Amino acid sequence: MRKSKRNCALACLLALLCLAGCGGEPKADKQVAGESDMATPVELDTQGLTPVSGEELLDGEYDIQVDSSSSMFSIEACTLTVQDGEMTATMTMGGTGYLYVYMGTGEEAAAAEESAYIPFTENADGSHSFIVPVEALDQELSCAAFSKKKELWYDRTLVFRADELPAQAYQTPKEQVTVQSLALEDGAYTVEVSLNGGSGRASVTSPAVVKVEQGAATVTLEWGSANYDYMLVEGEKYLPVNTQGNSTFEVPLICFDAPVKVIADTVAMSTAHEIEYTLTFAAESLQAAA
Repeated sequence: MRKSKRNCALACLLALLCLAGCGGEPKADKQVAGESDMATPVELDTQGLTPVSGEELLDGEYDIQVDSSSSMFSIEACTLTVQDGEMTATMTMGGTGYLYVYMGTGEEAAAAEESAYIPFTENADGSHSFIVPVEALDQELSCAAFSKKKELWYDRTLVFRADELPAQAYQTPKEQVTVQSLALEDGAYTVEVSLNGGSGRASVTSPAVVKVEQGAATVTLEWGSANYDYMLVEGEKYLPVNTQGNSTFEVPLICFDAPVKVIADTVAMSTAHEIEYTLTFAAESLQAAA
């Protein structure tokens, strides 16, 4: 009986020491989620994008969009801070399920010292934010996130987007690639076009047909569904040019090689929704139409 009591007391003491050493919180070190632990990642489209470094931007704070490879790691809002050529981003998350992030892979996070982990900050509304260094915009960056519930590091890929930066954010204003700068003659051409924004499920046909007349370009955009009833380009409203098949519009082509903001109104949901997208037309893909 005495031996049993001693063993019980020893077990209790060890448990107390463990709690004291662990602080009652999970350790964010060692475990990395495997493929079977993760949902199918979203493929991020960086075609036509050129990385933007902090040295190209003026000091300041800018609201930008962040694309994530995982719907489980959703960034609701992001503020980019540029200071002396260095960039950091304050990411406000759509959930509260992660204790730490690490700008690198899960394996790198597991091997790093815990002091290298970036903890969350709780905002007044209860949402969580992480402040992370940003190597470059418009470039895929690895980010590991430590799940509070699973106690695993999850690999994510992020793209901090430059398309919402105002022109005055750049040290040297970017020169637009236009019909005039390319000296395109009147006629019909084809051009590769990439679409970003929305839920990531929308698409447009590529290559698209471009008509150049008297120094102005018009592009014919065919969406991947028949559910778009108008588009807004630089504040101007455009209606479909067809009544059957996928929604097709003829809109001005503002420039090449840089994302152009457009809005498309979809009637696919219970109520119509205006959704913001960006279109990028690759100048090097231009070919005379057959």
